[in-house]
Amino acid sequence: HQALQLRRQRKEAVLAEKRSLGSRDGPPHLVVLVPLHSRAAAHDTLRLLQSQDSAVVRVDEGRAGDFALLCPRLKQRWRFVTAQAGDHHAVLDLAKVADSLLFILDPADGWDSAGEHCLSCLFAQGLPSYALAVPGGTDLPPKKRIDARKKLAKAIEKRFPEAKLFPLNTEQESSLLLRHLATQKQRHLAFRDRRAHLLAYAAEFVPGQESDLVGTLKVSGFVRGQTLNVNSLVHIVGHGDFQMSQVDAPPDPLSLNPRVVKGQKRSHDMEVQDDSVNGADEMEEDVKVLMKADPNKQESLQSEVVPDPMEGEQTWPTEEELQEAEASLKANRRVVKVPKGTSKYQAAWIVDDGEEGKGNQEDDDEDDDIDDDMMEEAVSQEGESSEEEEPAEEECETMTISECLRDDQYDEKVEEDEQMLERYKQERMDEMFPDEVDTPRDVPARVRFQKYRGLKSFRTSPWDPKENLPRDYARIFQFQDFSRTRKNLFRKIEKEETEGASVGWYVTLYVCNVPVSVVKSFKEGKPLVLFSLLPHEQKMSVLNFLVRRHPSNSEPVRAKEELIFHCGFRRFRASPLFSQHTSADKHKLERFLRPDAALVVTVYAPIAFPPASVLLFKQRSNGIHDLIATGSLLSVDPDRIVIKRLVLSGHPFKIFTKTAVVRYMFFNREDVMWFKPVELRTKWGRRGHIKEPLGTHGHMKCHFDGQLKPQDTVLLNLYKRVFPKWTYDPHVPEPVPWVRSESALPVQEVEME
Repeated sequence: HQALQLRRQRKEAVLAEKRSLGSRDGPPHLVVLVPLHSRAAAHDTLRLLQSQDSAVVRVDEGRAGDFALLCPRLKQRWRFVTAQAGDHHAVLDLAKVADSLLFILDPADGWDSAGEHCLSCLFAQGLPSYALAVPGGTDLPPKKRIDARKKLAKAIEKRFPEAKLFPLNTEQESSLLLRHLATQKQRHLAFRDRRAHLLAYAAEFVPGQESDLVGTLKVSGFVRGQTLNVNSLVHIVGHGDFQMSQVDAPPDPLSLNPRVVKGQKRSHDMEVQDDSVNGADEMEEDVKVLMKADPNKQESLQSEVVPDPMEGEQTWPTEEELQEAEASLKANRRVVKVPKGTSKYQAAWIVDDGEEGKGNQEDDDEDDDIDDDMMEEAVSQEGESSEEEEPAEEECETMTISECLRDDQYDEKVEEDEQMLERYKQERMDEMFPDEVDTPRDVPARVRFQKYRGLKSFRTSPWDPKENLPRDYARIFQFQDFSRTRKNLFRKIEKEETEGASVGWYVTLYVCNVPVSVVKSFKEGKPLVLFSLLPHEQKMSVLNFLVRRHPSNSEPVRAKEELIFHCGFRRFRASPLFSQHTSADKHKLERFLRPDAALVVTVYAPIAFPPASVLLFKQRSNGIHDLIATGSLLSVDPDRIVIKRLVLSGHPFKIFTKTAVVRYMFFNREDVMWFKPVELRTKWGRRGHIKEPLGTHGHMKCHFDGQLKPQDTVLLNLYKRVFPKWTYDPHVPEPVPWVRSESALPVQEVEME
């Protein structure tokens, strides 16, 4: 009986949600038109959707491709927004808030390469409810029209299984499409259902008193998702986090039952509503202030902890303590005969023999001189090696220029090709010899690898997560129990009612300290999307994303390269670390993004609560953003230990029963003694340790648990914890529109056509 009640409640909740969407009490049904082909007839689709029967009122917003449909008879209202072709930022931002996506296909090819890239991004981010429309194709004969439709249905079956194609050539077909959009089941995106969000219907910028570049932004739109509280922070997608000062409730411009203003005729009740002067005056007269921000309850914009460099230091002594110290020094003073030029510190150590201190000083000076000579020699060797390498690079450049003098434009890409070739070589070497490095000969290995340590077992050996933390860790926030905080926060959202603007209300938000560039981009036709932030989501921490390489990209991606992240409703740039996804407490660093395994990406970024999707892009030199990986938010955990492994290799020189003489791992006796406690292993599975050094050139006698093979290689593993770089940048440059190429359908079908 209880299960039956729960089932009935869920069914009623789904029906109530479907009825409220687009109704008088809910927000308008937001439909985003996404053309997937350069030949897709978006204008014909807009014309057919606008040309409905007399019961539908059209409301034009003054921007090309954006309009609203009001149907008082069916008690439904829609708002249609067209995404700019090739602008993937706009498509992804609109898909974050859209109720339905209307994909416009080409009747012959479906979608092209740019459409394929757009679909990959949308599927990775999270796809809301959608419909497929195919305008055109009436010029073909009836038989060929049926064959083309069957071919198109077969082509889209991989991306959209069991999807229905809606032809869009007549008003009757457009009415069927509208009915399908209104009655289909809504798909939910978790990151937006728990946050209030809106798509700007109108925006106005009021410059501040101090500067014209920063001021208050008045954004009007319909509240969606959750109740909007004025004391919470809002995130403008692509621009940053801001505070609100006030929320107003102006008249609804898309009301199904518009009020009659005195002096107007009754025949004007069902006419087109626009933002005329009279309408603006009426809105100003009828605006109601819903709430104003309370400074005591308002969320702070502080995103980082300001570290105190004196924290943890000893407190400054009081005057009494200073006087006591002076008195004790005077009481303990003694007069001693010392050589000329001796410092006070050296004189304090002199007991009887005065030459002892002087001899120590001369020895220290000699050691310093030796160290200085070694450093100068190392620097001179580096300079000589660099001078030897520079002519070779110049010769290579001259040869390249002499070969390609005919085509200057082609010659510009040679340098990029050389860099890409070097990356491919590094990736290939890392696959063949993972983590192996050559022991330097000019610097002692104990100095070069002084930050590394050996581990008895990578899986079970302990490693303190609070040990030797970088200075950037003093700037971030950390949860005592992240999963518990997340669970309590989501339970509070579901059960407790918050004060504020309810879902479906048309409100005006007063957003403070907004740069003028936000309203400029809105006037250029780009969407303005706002999300309310949950508690702590403006604070910086260490985020871990679980991603997998996208099959469309095969270029090598090295760790700590700058990438562009689309995480939930945020966009930012950062230089991530790649590590293995395991259940252990330590995770090995990966130098490249692997195509065959899921990896964890670690960056400094604002806190977000999973589930949230993530897309990784890499910007080309020409400004195009390539999708390289997709995944989801794994955790917010600064204590996740990422370990970098180095492998030093040596070769068996003389092999005995269970001992062997190994060379080429080190090149001096001191290094062998330094790394003697570290365990050795071989590529064929033997384990051993260093017994003693032989000679002065790095040869060493090693003992193993079995006899070595002549072709085996002796390895020594060293480990060091690494941290990401603080390169977080919330401002992402706009991508260059994707270059459209031929059809994205399989090659065989194109050849048959």
